[in-house]
Amino acid sequence: MTQPPSYPTPPVGGPPPATGGVAPPPGPHPQGYALPPQYAPPGYGPPPWYAGPPRPVAPPPTLSPGGQPLASFTDRLLATLIDAAVFMVIGMVLAVPAVIIYLAVVMPDLLQVAPDGTLPEPDFVRDLLLPMLWIDLGAVAISLVIGYVYYVEMMFKTGQTFGKKSMKLRVVPLDPARTLDRRAAAKRYLVQQVAGLIPGLSYLNGLWQLWDKPWQQCLHDKFAATVVVKVSQ
Repeated sequence: MTQPPSYPTPPVGGPPPATGGVAPPPGPHPQGYALPPQYAPPGYGPPPWYAGPPRPVAPPPTLSPGGQPLASFTDRLLATLIDAAVFMVIGMVLAVPAVIIYLAVVMPDLLQVAPDGTLPEPDFVRDLLLPMLWIDLGAVAISLVIGYVYYVEMMFKTGQTFGKKSMKLRVVPLDPARTLDRRAAAKRYLVQQVAGLIPGLSYLNGLWQLWDKPWQQCLHDKFAATVVVKVSQ
């Protein structure tokens, strides 16, 4: 019987190289090549309608019954501080003539020399306290008049004080079918003045908008049926 031809045993690393070829490196060879991670074939891309992952969208601003965005707490606080600065300047302007009037009225009596060459002993109530009280009452009365013009008449005509105009805010009626009248502006001013006389109530009045829903009103807004909105000018 004819014996089959014998062949040399192939090396451990793989089959023998073909004639004229290069031997593969030793070690196991997979049957194919795995694609590396995140590999995309040439020409591959997302479809044209794909715009990427959804982005977070800010919630729309809360709108007033008239469709205008309500003013934020920060804007209203800054407007209040601006108005307070305006009245501080007005108070300083009023204080200078008040001091001059006080000195002109009180000091001559205190410095009047008696016939014996001595200075009279002043009466504290009559010569010092009462003139000071009268001057203080006059300053308060003038401040109330200026405050009325500033917070009622100016508000009634434009819906804005200087602070609100600076922050682009406006006071409008809660009912969009109405217009802001002098009565509503006077109610707002009255509540603000009364709140300033009671300790802690002015802070409660201003902070009430933080938890008031849905119109973010302060107490003086509720009393006057108004809201504060953000405007373009």
